[in-house]
Amino acid sequence: MSANTSPLLDREASWRVIEQQRLAIADVLAELTPAEWELPSLCARWRIRDVAAHIALTPHPPSLGALLVAGLRANGNYNRLIDDLTVRAAARPPAELVATLRTHASSRKLPGPTNYRNILFDTMVHGQDIAIPLGRTIELPVDAAATGATTATDIGWPVWKKHRLDGFALRATDIDWSYGVGIDVRGPIAALLLVVTGRPAGLTWLTGDGVPALADRLRGAPAAG
Repeated sequence: MSANTSPLLDREASWRVIEQQRLAIADVLAELTPAEWELPSLCARWRIRDVAAHIALTPHPPSLGALLVAGLRANGNYNRLIDDLTVRAAARPPAELVATLRTHASSRKLPGPTNYRNILFDTMVHGQDIAIPLGRTIELPVDAAATGATTATDIGWPVWKKHRLDGFALRATDIDWSYGVGIDVRGPIAALLLVVTGRPAGLTWLTGDGVPALADRLRGAPAAG
C-alpha cells in the first residue's frame, strides 16, 4: 500500500538534507558529557554512542571481507549484523566520532545494498534517536520527513515486519501525506516518521482513535537499528 504525499525529494535535495542532518547531529554530540554518551537512545539496545557510531560508519562501508566475517558471526541475521558492526565501531573515542561525522558530512558513499533514499530516513531517524532522549532538538524539514516516511513504509523484511502498519490510517497534519486504511492516527510528519520506523516516542505528538492500538503494536516490535 503506497503513501499519498507531496512529491518526493530528488537525489540532490536528499543529499543536502543528509549533510545538514549529519552536521546537526555532530553539533549535539559535541556538547555531550561522557555520561550522556552512555545513555540509552530510542533505538532498542543502542546507547547514544552506538547510534553516533552507526551514522558515522555510513560513509565508510566495511569491506566485503569484513561483511562476510560479520555475517558469519551474526549467523546471517541482518539486524544482528548491523548491531555487531555498530557496537564495534562505537568503541572509538567520542571526539573521533564527532570529527568523522563533520569531515564526511557531504560524503555520498553508500553501503552496497542500500540507496540514498534509505540513507535519508536512516540519518533523520537516528538523529532523533539521539536528540529526543537527551532533551535536545534536531529539526526535520517536513518534505524530507515525508519522503523518509514514504520510503520506510515500503520496507519490510529483514528490517521490519512488512504488515506492521496494517489497519491504521496515518495522516500528517503539517504536510500532504497519508498512508494506509483503518483506524485514524494523525499528527506532525516527524512524529509519524518515528512510529513508521518503530519508535513509540513519536506517539507523544499523535492523536486519533488508533493511537492506543498502534502503541500496543509498537511495543511488540522494538525499533531496530
